[in-house]
Amino acid sequence: MLKIEHLTKIYGTTAAVDDLSLSIEPGEIYGFIGHNGAGKTTTLKSVAGILNFDNGVITIDGFDIRKNPIEAKKIMAYIPDNPDIYDYMTAIQYLNFVADIYEVSQADREARIKKYGDMFALTEKLANPVNSYSHGMKQKLAIMAALVHDPKLILMDEPFVGLDPSAAFLVKQTMREICDNGGAIFFSTHVLEVAEKLCDKVAIIKNGKLVKSGTMEEVKGDESLEEVFLDMQNAAQAEKDTSLNIEIPKFEEKKRGFWKR
Repeated sequence: MLKIEHLTKIYGTTAAVDDLSLSIEPGEIYGFIGHNGAGKTTTLKSVAGILNFDNGVITIDGFDIRKNPIEAKKIMAYIPDNPDIYDYMTAIQYLNFVADIYEVSQADREARIKKYGDMFALTEKLANPVNSYSHGMKQKLAIMAALVHDPKLILMDEPFVGLDPSAAFLVKQTMREICDNGGAIFFSTHVLEVAEKLCDKVAIIKNGKLVKSGTMEEVKGDESLEEVFLDMQNAAQAEKDTSLNIEIPKFEEKKRGFWKR
């Protein structure tokens, strides 16, 4: 469904994403985790065709995102962490606008808008202007808009931010349902407990480099995903401190020094 080969994106002299390769098959929920600035959003925007990249090839269901952008984008959807929705429209106008872009039939759009509107308790508020919506409601609307054309691949950047627990649960259920029906989802998250329970596979990125990927069992082994991630962060910090010749005093040494003051 999604194949990323040797993706590289450089800003100035810094590689935000450095020679990253991974693939996602139909039916898979694939989690993408890493610290802030690790390269997650840059990767997702590159896959979505929003951001140009310096090297590599990205194909979506066989369509190259640079050579065949229209064909690739027709079968995918991208949900950013902070959706930018036209505030001057009503919610239903916005959903119909998106459906028109993807040439969704009247019957299909009505069925999907009703399904997800009822699910997120937005049906009775669809006639309201978007600028009257809270952040959480806008997030739900963005998810509805992404699903209105029944995409094969969904890219999600921190999809649970701003959602109440009930809505987050419904989104997770929907993600699983989509993949059980042959779709695929690639999403970034800071909520490691969610990733561990929800994902079929996971990739960890650090400073633009893919450092670990595979099934959840392959990545975490007998540890929790949180423990694996924190161990990698600590190892990276220790390596950085060593390269800077920083000597970290032991607790006992610090304690003796304190009492001598």
